[in-house]
Amino acid sequence: MVQAIDLKKGMIFTQNGKLLKVVQANHHKPGKGNTVMQMDLRDVRNGGIAHTTMRPSEKVDLVEVTKKNASFLFNEADTYTFMDTATYEQYEVSSEQLGDDKNYLTPNLEVVLEFTDANELIGIELPASVTLTVQETQPGIKGATAAGGGKPATMETGLVVTVPDFINEGDKLIINTADGKYKSRA
Repeated sequence: MVQAIDLKKGMIFTQNGKLLKVVQANHHKPGKGNTVMQMDLRDVRNGGIAHTTMRPSEKVDLVEVTKKNASFLFNEADTYTFMDTATYEQYEVSSEQLGDDKNYLTPNLEVVLEFTDANELIGIELPASVTLTVQETQPGIKGATAAGGGKPATMETGLVVTVPDFINEGDKLIINTADGKYKSRA
């Protein structure tokens, strides 16, 4: 058992028979009243996201998570296939289970598969950053600097990122997977 105030992004717990993963957790102190934890929770099994508030002292049961190194192979329709790099066993994860994480997946990307103690595959853990190619953006502006306002760029996976004005189509960029923001050129 752990208190709600100790929950961090990525932690998985059970509540009312559901497996829930913390997508975002904020400690909120309104002007009047008691402090609350505002959280976005994703149902691991069906991918649904719910915004909820909990008292900081409320207790939840953390789920023991086992991790295995894997490589992303390919996707067909709404199914994404990964291969355990140690045993070469293949696992399939639905689009709903992945949520926004699917926007960072490129072939052969090294990830970590997460399993419950009942050996149920519940999701993946991405690396801190990934390298993606710009598929579509406005033409670069000569003499533009990184301090400019930026422009939207669609990456090869469909992810839309705000990038500096000097970025062109075909450029390889390093994208932070935690917040989906541009870090630098690759």
